[in-house]
Amino acid sequence: MLTPGGARRRRPLNGRPGTSLNASGGAGRCPRGEDVTQRVVLGFPESCREDRLCGPISAWPPSSRIGYHPPDVRTVTIGVRRGAAGAGGTMHDVLITTTGRVDEVTHVPMPTKRAILAELTRDELRTNVDYYELEVEDRRVKTQLVDALSRSRQASLDEILQDLSRDRLKELCRAFDLDDSGRKKADLAARLRGRPAASKDPDAGAAMPPAVSVSVTDKLSVAQLEQSLWSAADILRGSIDSSDYKTYIFGLLFLKRLSDRFEEEAEKLIAEGVAAQVAWTDPDEHQFFVPNRARWEAIQKRATNIGETLNKACAALEEQNSALEGVLAGIDYNDERKLGDARHRDTVLARLVQHFSQVSLRNDHMAEPDLLGRAYEYLIEQFADDAGKKGGEFYTPRMVVKLIVELLAPTERMRICDPTAGSGGMLIECAHYIERHGGNPRNLTLHGQEKNLGTWAICKMNMLLHGLPDARIEKGDTIRDPKLVDEGELLLYDRVIANPPFSLDEWGRDMAENDGYGRFRFGVPPKTKGDLAFVQHMVGVLNGSGRLGVVMPHGVLFRGSAEGNIRQGLLQEDFFEAVIGLAPNLFYGTGIPACILVLNRDKPSARKGKVLFIDASGEFGEGTNQNRLRDQDIEHVSRTFRTYAAVEKYARVVPLLEIEQNDWNLNISRYVDTSEEEERIDVAEAVRKLRELEQERAAAEGRMNRYLVELGFEQERENAS
Repeated sequence: MLTPGGARRRRPLNGRPGTSLNASGGAGRCPRGEDVTQRVVLGFPESCREDRLCGPISAWPPSSRIGYHPPDVRTVTIGVRRGAAGAGGTMHDVLITTTGRVDEVTHVPMPTKRAILAELTRDELRTNVDYYELEVEDRRVKTQLVDALSRSRQASLDEILQDLSRDRLKELCRAFDLDDSGRKKADLAARLRGRPAASKDPDAGAAMPPAVSVSVTDKLSVAQLEQSLWSAADILRGSIDSSDYKTYIFGLLFLKRLSDRFEEEAEKLIAEGVAAQVAWTDPDEHQFFVPNRARWEAIQKRATNIGETLNKACAALEEQNSALEGVLAGIDYNDERKLGDARHRDTVLARLVQHFSQVSLRNDHMAEPDLLGRAYEYLIEQFADDAGKKGGEFYTPRMVVKLIVELLAPTERMRICDPTAGSGGMLIECAHYIERHGGNPRNLTLHGQEKNLGTWAICKMNMLLHGLPDARIEKGDTIRDPKLVDEGELLLYDRVIANPPFSLDEWGRDMAENDGYGRFRFGVPPKTKGDLAFVQHMVGVLNGSGRLGVVMPHGVLFRGSAEGNIRQGLLQEDFFEAVIGLAPNLFYGTGIPACILVLNRDKPSARKGKVLFIDASGEFGEGTNQNRLRDQDIEHVSRTFRTYAAVEKYARVVPLLEIEQNDWNLNISRYVDTSEEEERIDVAEAVRKLRELEQERAAAEGRMNRYLVELGFEQERENAS
């Protein structure tokens, strides 16, 4: 059967003429009898904002107008979502006749960035890996070269294709069954990228749909976002235990952020000329690919079984993004024990979804770049405060963290580790410190390990929301099973920072006695006091010039027996650089005062054989539930540490010989005397003043008696007697 133009008619779609693709990829009825040159209705991917594209072909976006045939038969290529096989997107080749009927849809492979890179030679890949300065473990393995380039946002496929010869581009076009005709490299590269060829597209100048713009007044401030996010907890109050708030709210916040950011990235790619089907369906174009079922628009549509929908969304995200493995899996939105029966779950979760729908978490809606990261830290702090004692398990007050980082003074290119990472605040503050000093935090290597799986997930989210996707956060017990190792050896770091659990019971003494990493050479701490086990681990992962800062209870400064021997060993090897006493009631979960220990494998020569003691116990601001460090407190301590000099009633530099004479006791009060001197009393002078006062009193009494007699009161008293 031939079309009016003489082309052979192919089998109609679904056996019926006059059909078109609808938004879900199925068939829908085309208007009968309408000339296709005047009006068409074509389906677009589910990810697109508009369900259908209507109007004359000349008005279609360039990403839909891949190529034409004569007026009587037109072939238009549009994109659909990524196929289940994961080989890449597909294009629908739609044959349209002047009768307004869609006669056939054929599927043509749409090459993804990864697929195109896989066709390059090893030498071509190496050249680009070198150009973009990407790290590859084994440059001889082609798949590793492809992975590095495809995952890199910096490595532009357009730039890579531009550097290839015309003949090489033709070879790639043939490899993907694309037209290889023409002499212009730009046209050949455009076909590989699924874009209209500049020299062949008669409507290349057609206008794209207007971009979404947000006025300055629409941008969120930190205070607005913090208030909006924290108010989500009000929805859960009375429904679940306050210590569980963070699990659900952090999960929904993360889902919403990834979905909003994915949409923003896709729209930007399309505006830059990338084909819509690539922008919405190619995982290699996104930092995190969000499948359809995990997109917020799909979640919003559900009125029942919302918990199951959210669980499936989390699973789909993890399946598509290996970097998210385990981050969302621990959240069960269908947990009847915590969220109640199905009806109650749907009610609560629907309110939460609706609440988060009112806040845009796109970058272009943020008043400042790190606004979402700051709001996330605020939420962590609020949840820690709300959880009371349990809050200390995953959060160290931000100002305490800031003080320790100021003492450690990290610089770019350093490798930093937190072996008890919690929610990741210490590692993030190291990145902030680099920014404050004009550096690039992406030039840091950040590692951590966290035992609690829920807290580990919060930490991973925290890193991602702060733009630190390369941070390596391992799951597991640092003492029993350290995961930050390489070929059986502990990784070494320039800076190590931590706030381990105070005086942890059952910390792993049984494993420490047979430790294969040699971490406990100064001795094994008591079974019920794990503090110095963490300190020794931190010392064990310092490199030759490394420095550590750790929060400890004061007991480690003076307890004897095994801990005394460990302390003596560390002092004799001259590791201790400073001991800083903090104010009471600064930490969640305990009101006791704590201290900061600074140890250094490479102390400056002027500090060797000495330890700086600082008593900052009086430096704090009073709060409602707990005290807090102020900026001036941090500045005072850090300035004293930098100058490394004595300050009366505040700090003192003590030689190791004096500490040895005190039986290696590091109790701060032994070395820094903060007591006020009693005023000296001159007894003779005091007696003289007393006698003068007695004389003055006697004279006054005599005058008073005379006045009484003159007034007659003294006479009356005598008569009465």
